[in-house]
Amino acid sequence: MIKNLQDTTTLNNGVKMPWFGLGVFKVKEGPELVNAVKTAIKHGYRSVDTAAIYGNEEGVGKGIKEGLEESGISREELFVTSKVWNTDLGYESTIAAYEKSIEKLGLEYLDLYLIHWPVEGKYKDAWRALETLYKEGRVKAIGVSNFQIHHLKDLMKEAEIKPMINQVEYHPKLTQKELQVFCRENDIQLEAWSPLMQGQLLDNEVLKEIANKHNKTVAQVILRWDLQNEVVTIPKSTKEHRIIENANVFDFELTSEEMEIIHELNQNLRVGPDPDNFDF
Repeated sequence: MIKNLQDTTTLNNGVKMPWFGLGVFKVKEGPELVNAVKTAIKHGYRSVDTAAIYGNEEGVGKGIKEGLEESGISREELFVTSKVWNTDLGYESTIAAYEKSIEKLGLEYLDLYLIHWPVEGKYKDAWRALETLYKEGRVKAIGVSNFQIHHLKDLMKEAEIKPMINQVEYHPKLTQKELQVFCRENDIQLEAWSPLMQGQLLDNEVLKEIANKHNKTVAQVILRWDLQNEVVTIPKSTKEHRIIENANVFDFELTSEEMEIIHELNQNLRVGPDPDNFDF
């Protein structure tokens, strides 16, 4: 059982990654972002997830720097993720994008670097670049985002190194059962983006009922469901009370019956693009 905010899952290369982290999708550069990252670190978060396309790596880097200083922890105790965007997919261009990301973040290395979307005809060259960065010790772990089973199979046919992570849209309305089974069988850790379905699940009556039983919020119930499903989760928030509240999920457990009720909310419904049909 996952006991606290610093508990980790061990990836297929032996690297330890926190089960719980802070996401910063759609958070603009500026003091609010810097403060959110710093606040999360001060309150015990040890994982921060950003991406080149978010356009906020500099602010994240500043928040990390201030957070480390104020909490007195070392860089090695933090797990930082970024992602290469579609326009940079290619061998040389992916390596150049990595350089740019760590420069903006003000870091010497990343803990995890992901291919953001499975752009056909491009992701294999990008993966070779990630393998190079990994072999050179410049990134601790490499993985993909938004890959379906057929993308993973296609990539692994030629890959020297198997992805350690697949970060996908995952929430009670999109449970991705088959993908999760495939990832588990292949020792690829599943990670959830948009775990709260961008707020669309917070009024759900079924979830409210379960939350009331545990004296918790709907958000806390969903995040707890992620963890009990052994899915890494990275909820986004910029407000201190919400950052604290989101992480307050280690003092209760959902019953197997409640887990099943939440699973049954699945409608294969996405709030983000379809990985088999996107045009960016």
